[in-house]
Amino acid sequence: MDYEAGNYDVIVIGAGHAGCEAALSAARLGAKTCLFTINMDSIANMPCNPNIGGTSKGHLVREIDALGGEMGKNIDKTFIQSRMLNTAKGPAVYSLRAQADRKKYQMEMKHTLELQENLDVKQAEIVEYMVNDNHIEAVKTRIGAIYHAKAVVLCSGTYLRGKIFIGETNYESGPDGVFPARFLTESLEKLGIETRRFKTGTPARVNRRSIDFSKMEIQEGDSEITPFSFENESIEREQVPCYLTYTNAKTHEIIRANLHRSPLYGGEIVGTGPRYCPSIEDKVVRFADKERHQVFVEPLGENTEEMYIQGMSSSLPEDVQIAMYRTIPGLEHCEFTRPAYAIEYDCIDSTQLKLSLELKNIEGLFFAGQVNGSSGYEEAAAQGLIAGINAARKVQGKEPLILDRSDAYIGVLIDDLVTKGTNEPYRMMTSRAEYRLLLRQDNSDQRLTPKGHEIGLISEERYQKFLQKQEHIAKEIERVKRTNIKPSEELNAILREHHTTEVTTGTKLADLVKRTELDYKTLAPIDAERPALTKEEAEEVNIEIKYEGYIKLQLEQIESFKKLENRRIPENIDYENVKGIRIEARQKLTKFRPTSIGQASRISGISPADINVLLIYLQTL
Repeated sequence: MDYEAGNYDVIVIGAGHAGCEAALSAARLGAKTCLFTINMDSIANMPCNPNIGGTSKGHLVREIDALGGEMGKNIDKTFIQSRMLNTAKGPAVYSLRAQADRKKYQMEMKHTLELQENLDVKQAEIVEYMVNDNHIEAVKTRIGAIYHAKAVVLCSGTYLRGKIFIGETNYESGPDGVFPARFLTESLEKLGIETRRFKTGTPARVNRRSIDFSKMEIQEGDSEITPFSFENESIEREQVPCYLTYTNAKTHEIIRANLHRSPLYGGEIVGTGPRYCPSIEDKVVRFADKERHQVFVEPLGENTEEMYIQGMSSSLPEDVQIAMYRTIPGLEHCEFTRPAYAIEYDCIDSTQLKLSLELKNIEGLFFAGQVNGSSGYEEAAAQGLIAGINAARKVQGKEPLILDRSDAYIGVLIDDLVTKGTNEPYRMMTSRAEYRLLLRQDNSDQRLTPKGHEIGLISEERYQKFLQKQEHIAKEIERVKRTNIKPSEELNAILREHHTTEVTTGTKLADLVKRTELDYKTLAPIDAERPALTKEEAEEVNIEIKYEGYIKLQLEQIESFKKLENRRIPENIDYENVKGIRIEARQKLTKFRPTSIGQASRISGISPADINVLLIYLQTL
């Protein structure tokens, strides 16, 4: 029997990485918040690889931290190995990645939620949305408890009608054997929300004692650890090694011989999978010419013998999995603790959302994470943070926080999902960001901390430290640009050592820094006036000087971009009155309801000619 259970400003459904950020941000902004999870023990779970960051994903985590989110702080407390990736390339693609102690990460995040003021955490399955006059009013649990709210954020991950596939066997389940959310999709569809079916997968876990690591390449962490959170200046910790091995012709032979037993190729799985994180059987079929594929062997934590076998995601039967895993060097005698599986789940068409992540046709109803068609813990957390902020601001009568494509990777992520949509689980990549030289992970605080402070998630103390850091960087850049360096044997010795042309006349220190072979740190011995800077400050000085020309060019591009983004389109515009726009464009503009000319121009099927007609029409209003 139904009963009235309570009233909240914001309710968050689902306590994965999106739900944790959404609940914390809403509560920290003063909204009375409740977070619902199907199982308290699965809060902040990592059902796939227990790591945070990686290529482009590390950017998202640092942006989350710069805005006042929790993921960066939590992984800094609980990582067991940290590495900076892509350091052989330019700073735009440097990406921090940390292997987590899976259980510690969960426990730390759960406790952070439990201690948060304005936040209640409850175990319950939400089965129904209660909407009145296109405005969310309440949600109902499976046992009939009705909780009223002014805003609701759905962060259901892969739980909506979740279904596990292992070879010929399939059954209803969420990840890691937790109950799925069986009834909420029906409630969404009754409200006219368009849903679709996606799938993802995860590799087997193997007992460490059954692995021969002597046949694998060791992968150590960085000797100097770079924290994810800008609040942590340095971290010293004993790190745990990971390992690298490879598949071979025998592995691929077993996979090809058993493709008929894969639900992926047999037609049982109807959901679309992620192109950029394919199963091993998919890799063997799609890249038939490749003789081997990388396999990373990574610990799940310090107090467990389970190892994660990255690169071997599969939905083949368990007997086939065991056979193919045992063809890999070092895994010849491996014993499974958990088999690999694929999981199919419901998500929504993300083009039904505004850039605030609020549904266009139901006020107060927000969506974040894999339910929007994305993949990955970091993408989920980024959306959760923005949805939580905007749910709280909605309740408080404030304008939403919208990050555009020139502000952050988070802006690129949300704009891609909302404006372009996705036909497969979306993952962030550096190539998706047009302005990636400006959207570096190292300057995330410079770009976003003022916004975090303005909305109320960054404390005054942290903000003042940030301003001090920016002052140090600006002063040093100015000093380096005006400093003349006289030719000397000491200088030329450095130049010879780094295989660059010696100098015979005075030169600007900045011009030396800009040389490909040199940098700010290398020139420290001949720079007598150099002040004491932190590692992060010195890195910023180096990048800002070294890439000054490219940065200036991107700033000019952003200025042009902003002109289109700032040209707003009235909410009530009737595109039937806009003469000269093609029928396809009129239909898409009516469906998507873009808020600016810039957003309209990124909708698939809208041509430059359509945009010109729309601009002329707007001038008549």
